[in-house]
Amino acid sequence: MKITASPPAVHAPTVTDRLQAAAVELEAAFLAEMLKSAGLGEARQSMGGGAGEDQFSSFLVQQQATQLAKSGGVGLSEILFKSMMENANVDQT
Repeated sequence: MKITASPPAVHAPTVTDRLQAAAVELEAAFLAEMLKSAGLGEARQSMGGGAGEDQFSSFLVQQQATQLAKSGGVGLSEILFKSMMENANVDQT
């Protein structure tokens, strides 16, 4: 007799989940632009990483912005989420 474990149940994301994820992504994009404007990701004048650092610094800034947004950010994602919920006519519970 062979016993197999059933895979964990995977639930499809709801409209609310998708809107929340979109709001966080929008806040991350906003934060990435703000971080770039502040000079984060620019090459250092001395002892910098050279061409490699220049090529990949935008990825670093984007990931830092994404982590900031996922950990609460500046509150922009909450405002965007509420607005998207109203426009989608979804009842917030």
